Amino acid sequence: MDSLAWEVIRVIETEGDRAAWSFPAEPGAVRAARSAVRAQLHGWDLDRLADLAALLVSELVTNSLRHATGPIEVRLVRPTPLDGVLLVEVSDPLPDFPRERVARPDDESGRGLQLVASASRRWGTRPGGAGKTVWFELGVPT
Repeated sequence: MDSLAWEVIRVIETEGDRAAWSFPAEPGAVRAARSAVRAQLHGWDLDRLADLAALLVSELVTNSLRHATGPIEVRLVRPTPLDGVLLVEVSDPLPDFPRERVARPDDESGRGLQLVASASRRWGTRPGGAGKTVWFELGVPT
């Protein structure tokens, strides 16, 4: 991970079966989140999920940047042999849940949640203590 990415990141947890980071609501957060996710998945020997997970995290962090003003947290939960599912969560302090919408062909935005919904096994939202969490699951290919 390059030095710029480390400047905008606060590591919350990176041991065992969980990893989490907090990013300030600044433009560099998207790139830093992608880098952190890729590096962690590489460390867990889950490189085959890295591109898709990084793409979907980019979409959710971008949504958070557009609508929230506080820190954005990204959390990964490593798949277990029993479930084979990577859980990815993106949290921000805004309590409003995102809404999936249908973008028109000429729209320059509005496809992020469609992408998350179509590329993930499951996804959803839940309220948090101060805001919300948008999560998705990716199955580990066999």
